[in-house]
Amino acid sequence: MRKIVLAFVVMFAITSTYAQTREELKAEQAVKKDSVAAIQGRVDALQGQIDAFPGWKKGAFGTIGGSFSDFSNWYSKASANSANGNIGFTVNAFANLDKPKFFWRNSGNVNLSWVKLDDKDVATDSKKFEEANDIFSITSLYGYKLSPKFAISALGEYRTTILSNFNDPGYLDLGVGATWTPITDMVVVVHPLNYNFVFSKGESVFESSLGAKIVVDYTKKLGAISFKTNLSAFQSYESSDYSNWTWTNSFGYTLWKRIGVGFDLGLRKNKQEALNAITTRDNISGYDPAATFDTVDNKLQSYWMLGLSYAF
Repeated sequence: MRKIVLAFVVMFAITSTYAQTREELKAEQAVKKDSVAAIQGRVDALQGQIDAFPGWKKGAFGTIGGSFSDFSNWYSKASANSANGNIGFTVNAFANLDKPKFFWRNSGNVNLSWVKLDDKDVATDSKKFEEANDIFSITSLYGYKLSPKFAISALGEYRTTILSNFNDPGYLDLGVGATWTPITDMVVVVHPLNYNFVFSKGESVFESSLGAKIVVDYTKKLGAISFKTNLSAFQSYESSDYSNWTWTNSFGYTLWKRIGVGFDLGLRKNKQEALNAITTRDNISGYDPAATFDTVDNKLQSYWMLGLSYAF
């Protein structure tokens, strides 16, 4: 009996010691976590002070997406024997100079992707990757500050494709007006005097015109998160048929070192592009060589891509 009681006493002592040690370790861990949080807070505060200093600020982040598959005798699929592939990438880069009296903001965006569908049962089927997304744009904005948040400004913006049909069409906006910076990293551009040059080869529906340019851009990096949204709109004074807008969004979340997850979404409306495509490309839905600005269905253009991201 004494041995049994002694055994219980020993077990209770061991359990109590373990519990006490465990609680002590958790308490010590909590203190260290609080210390780490305090240190990180001071580091973030210093980084904020560094970012507030005038001078050049540069950065870039992008998304890489891809998928590959191969089917053999998969009879539930229309192409039972086929190989499929999809690869693409997006890069967003900026270089901004901020001085007490002026600023100069520059940015660029490249979004390229290729797709392949090889039907092995069709001898004439293409086995090559074909272009899908093909977007290239650069923007340069200069402003002379009248106050910390308001400036008179000049903007140059160029957009085209680079894999095929380079500068056909190509868009160049040149204009002057005002820029408002309501918060850090956000820019609102309103240029009532802007000329939209449209370049194209041969006879086409594309026309250049005078109008107003509006740009809203917000680029932010918060720890592991990189985010950019940009709305660029042109309102023609000559005809609404020549107006257009493009809204692009990029999001990157770093999981390990510089590698993470990225998502890109783009939306656009451009009646000149819609009419040109529907009257010249017989391989798209709604093909109608007799269509006009009055009859064309100016559908919303869109793209999205999800994949790995890399912060440069």
